Amino acid sequence: MMQAIRGKDTKPELTIRSGLHALGYRFRLHKRSLPGSPDLVFPGRRAAIFVHGCFWHQHECHLFKWPKTRRQFWHQKITNNAINDAKHISALREDGWRVLVIWECALKGKGRLPAGEPVVRAANWLESKRQFEEIQGSASIGA
Repeated sequence: MMQAIRGKDTKPELTIRSGLHALGYRFRLHKRSLPGSPDLVFPGRRAAIFVHGCFWHQHECHLFKWPKTRRQFWHQKITNNAINDAKHISALREDGWRVLVIWECALKGKGRLPAGEPVVRAANWLESKRQFEEIQGSASIGA
C-alpha cells in the first residue's frame, strides 16, 4: 500500500506548479542539493516552496487524523517528518533562502481556499521580500 504513496508530483504540487508556470514563473524541481529537496526552487529569487500533505507532515487541520492501527509506528514516522521539516526550513533560512509552505488543505477539503487563490498568494509571496510564509486552508487551526 505504501508504495502507491507519492513523494513527488502529487496532485496539490502539480496544481501549484502549473499555476505558477502559467503566470510566467520558471523554477527547478526537487533540488536535492538543498535541505529537504524543496518541491519548487527559484534560484534567482533564493526562494523555495514546499507543498506539504497535511497527513504526512502533521498539520493541525481537518485532513490530519492519527491512524487507529499501528499507532506507535505512525506516531514516530509522522513526528519525525515534522521534526525534519522544521530542520530543513531552518537550514534553508540560515543559508539565506526564503521559504513558503503550501498545505494540502489550502487546495482540498472543507476549508480549501477559492480556486486559484493559493497560486496567486504564492506568486505574491515570490514578488515580496517576506522570508517565511504558510498558505493553509481556512479551517486549519485547531480542527
